[in-house]
Amino acid sequence: MTDLTPLGPDAEALIKLCIARGLTVATAESCTGGLIAGTLTEISGSSAVVDRGFVTYSNGAKAAMLGVPSELIGRVGAVSEEVARAMVNGALAHSPADLAVAVTGIAGPGGGSAEKPVGLVHFAVQRRGKPERHASHVFAGLDRSGVRFATVAEALKLLRETALAEE
Repeated sequence: MTDLTPLGPDAEALIKLCIARGLTVATAESCTGGLIAGTLTEISGSSAVVDRGFVTYSNGAKAAMLGVPSELIGRVGAVSEEVARAMVNGALAHSPADLAVAVTGIAGPGGGSAEKPVGLVHFAVQRRGKPERHASHVFAGLDRSGVRFATVAEALKLLRETALAEE
């Protein structure tokens, strides 16, 4: 089980920042299975910020809940920049949130390949009305919990950067 307690201060800082700026957040999560939203909602006052979280672990869920084209997933794979971008766009399209983050990756220990190793995670973050941003990381040498923890930490960082960006 992934212990996200050490991320509490980062989550609290993000919640306070979003409250101060009047921003709400949605998450679209695959490899984290809802841990980003769960980390945020551990914080008192998070109901003023967290609008919703989409746990889209399966390809079918990505298509049904976020509108990610099945053809896109079939062509580039679920763990890809294109799908992360489509997921974050879908999170904003299916919510009133101001900010959204999406993550899709391979937490392991299996499922990796030479092209897409265990620990590869694609992130997309977007502020409503602005272009989405993409980042990818390979969290090499970590076990499943470590990859998931690192993914949540990076997602919180990306949300904070996006919330701080000028409108």
